[in-house]
Amino acid sequence: MLKVRIIPTLLWKTFGLVKGVAFNSWRRIGPVLPAIKVYNARDVDELILVDIAATRDRAGPDHDSIRDFSEECFVPLTVGGGIVEVEQIRRLLRCGADKISINTAAYSNPSLIDEAAKCFGSQCIVASVDVRRLQDGRFQCFSHSGTIPTGRRPDELAQELESRGAGEILITSIDRDGTMTGYDLKLVDCVVRAVNVPGIASGGAGSYEHMRQAVQEAGASAVAAASIFHFTEQTPAEAKKVLAAAGIPVRANYQTQAI
Repeated sequence: MLKVRIIPTLLWKTFGLVKGVAFNSWRRIGPVLPAIKVYNARDVDELILVDIAATRDRAGPDHDSIRDFSEECFVPLTVGGGIVEVEQIRRLLRCGADKISINTAAYSNPSLIDEAAKCFGSQCIVASVDVRRLQDGRFQCFSHSGTIPTGRRPDELAQELESRGAGEILITSIDRDGTMTGYDLKLVDCVVRAVNVPGIASGGAGSYEHMRQAVQEAGASAVAAASIFHFTEQTPAEAKKVLAAAGIPVRANYQTQAI
């Protein structure tokens, strides 16, 4: 089994980081660079940074800011938001991004995944799938930061994105986002079972137990989280201790100190 990754998610909007509930990101939590510096020292495996205003405003990625952020980031950095063409991806990688997260463009221009994977390799491409539960219990994917229904099922969409070259699938429950009530395990399991690439569970983490469930019960290869690290005393290093104690392999510098 591959070692499970702990990945804090940073939502960047205009001048700083924000967080809310169910993609209503209204609460400001501080500037980007200090957060990156803190996570550098907290035994995280990767960081995900998403510019949530870029798609809404139809603004391309802020390459200058990404360059500044990446210079201070000492773990692999995935960047998303407003990406609609291969040249933007090329520039982001040159600015220091390690992976690129693609969401809305996967619906409007799915061939972008094919072209990006061909140019830069599947390992660089993270397909982001944002999902709501409908009243009848079915899952439906939404684009444009969770605002526009697409009519697509997450499992069949994930299969298509994998076939086009995506190296990972980021699976986010819009309903659970920011609630800290736990990942939607049924959603994660549905997508993970449909593909052969790693699935990253996102949306709802509020405890280390939630992370364990996402891995051992739903099959996630990694867990992404935001509120648990922003608003509680829980830490990535402690999360790794709990996962390791449950028999889950983790990437950990902490093991030399704690085990």
